[in-house]
Amino acid sequence: MNKKKRISFGFLLLILLSISYSCSSVRKTIKEPLKEQGTEYLINNLKTNELIYDNLSAKFAAQFIQGKKETQLTGQIRLLKDSIIWVSISPLLGIEMLRINITNDSLTYINRMESTYFNTDFDYINKLINSSLDFNMLQSFLTGNDFSDYDNSSFKSGIDNKEYTLVTSNRRKIKKGINENNIPIQHIWLDPETFKINRVMIRELAAQGRKVEATYKYETLNEKPVPVSINFEIETNDKKATINIQYSKIVINEELQFPFKIPEKYNRVNNLQ
Repeated sequence: MNKKKRISFGFLLLILLSISYSCSSVRKTIKEPLKEQGTEYLINNLKTNELIYDNLSAKFAAQFIQGKKETQLTGQIRLLKDSIIWVSISPLLGIEMLRINITNDSLTYINRMESTYFNTDFDYINKLINSSLDFNMLQSFLTGNDFSDYDNSSFKSGIDNKEYTLVTSNRRKIKKGINENNIPIQHIWLDPETFKINRVMIRELAAQGRKVEATYKYETLNEKPVPVSINFEIETNDKKATINIQYSKIVINEELQFPFKIPEKYNRVNNLQ
């Protein structure tokens, strides 16, 4: 795998996301000034209106931009909540190039183009993109939900440009996992009518620290707002990248298969080549 493909694959792991099918727009313009609301009220409404699912699948189209380089990717994603993130990437004529399987503690991928496979622990993703993610955070990014494995007691509420905000520092993880890092700073912008996350940012305390910011657009599916596109702005040290994701043909809570068999003749590699 050449350098360009390797970078795209690394950032794609951050945004393997979901959803839209036969949808209608739900975002509205808020004309009246917002009424101040307490932190508990906003968190309760955020949790009440989160996407509820046991599993889901969707097709996606992704555009990765870094400097003057641009890469287009298409594929399919399947999620089994709290267990598996499965991705098939098919950039050319529907021919699968990569198949990826991510669990709470592992990452495995099959490279069809080079007849190789790679297996490692989840923390390899953080080494690859120079970040501090865990499975729960990645899963939440994919579904437009908040991080369910982290404490909510330190949030402060506010209003910013006709959106409610929740801000916290050093957010503590309350469930044990492979990555025990706290979140240095997290900022959430909520839609004042649906209480869905319009934008979320996590960053380090240092002035030039790493930052990931996601902006969501929602439409209605089965009478519930779901994200149909996500824009990611990613800064790591001196590098910046943008990822635009569009989703189609979402299926929620129907029986799914997660096929992942490594062919006998494939060779194992020790890193992403």
